[in-house]
Amino acid sequence: MRVYLFIITFFTALGTFAQQQEIDFDAVDSLYREDQFYLNITYNALQKRPFGINQNKLSPGIAFGFLRDMPINKKRTFALAAGLGCSVSVYNQNLRITEEAGTYSYQVPDENTSFVKNKLSLYTIDLPVEFRWRNSTPESHIFWRVYTGFKFSYVFYDLYKSEGSAGTVAISNNKDVNQFQYGAYVAAGWNTWNFYIYYGLNPLFKSSAKIDNQSIDMNTANFGLMFYIL
Repeated sequence: MRVYLFIITFFTALGTFAQQQEIDFDAVDSLYREDQFYLNITYNALQKRPFGINQNKLSPGIAFGFLRDMPINKKRTFALAAGLGCSVSVYNQNLRITEEAGTYSYQVPDENTSFVKNKLSLYTIDLPVEFRWRNSTPESHIFWRVYTGFKFSYVFYDLYKSEGSAGTVAISNNKDVNQFQYGAYVAAGWNTWNFYIYYGLNPLFKSSAKIDNQSIDMNTANFGLMFYIL
């Protein structure tokens, strides 16, 4: 009987304490952090293309990941952020790649060659680092932002697929693909909608990839939208 009485008394006291110490979930968080997760959708444009190389279809890209927001001023309008993500970048173009006994060859197709599909897909692990400005407040998560940064990417898988009048080709893990990619970017906008531009600072291929003894120095410029999530 004493045990039951103790239990009833304990939970009654606990309930009274909880009512007195009720948590206000609508309270202002003066130590808030912004934009911890991101989703990025882009169009990928090849730059410095060799003569005769063209993009013939939409070349999409998608990326997502996590960024740790680290405010550096009292108002928390300036911050640094570093994170980890992954992405898939597709390049639809007419560069023909063949492989024989571990040796890769690259050709500009002639006018009699047609493609149903000819694309290079890169799968990467991304390490973005950002400097951030926003006019956010503890009371509102709707604000203007300008985030500029630098992204390091590691290509852990690449796949080239071609179907057309010259036959069908599938090549993965091409040793001429530059596994380490890096570039600068900026994301700016209001609330949900943020425009995004990335410019790759090194080529997609190593210097060993050549057309008529000329290195393929193509890099990428990506244009699209960035969505940030708390």
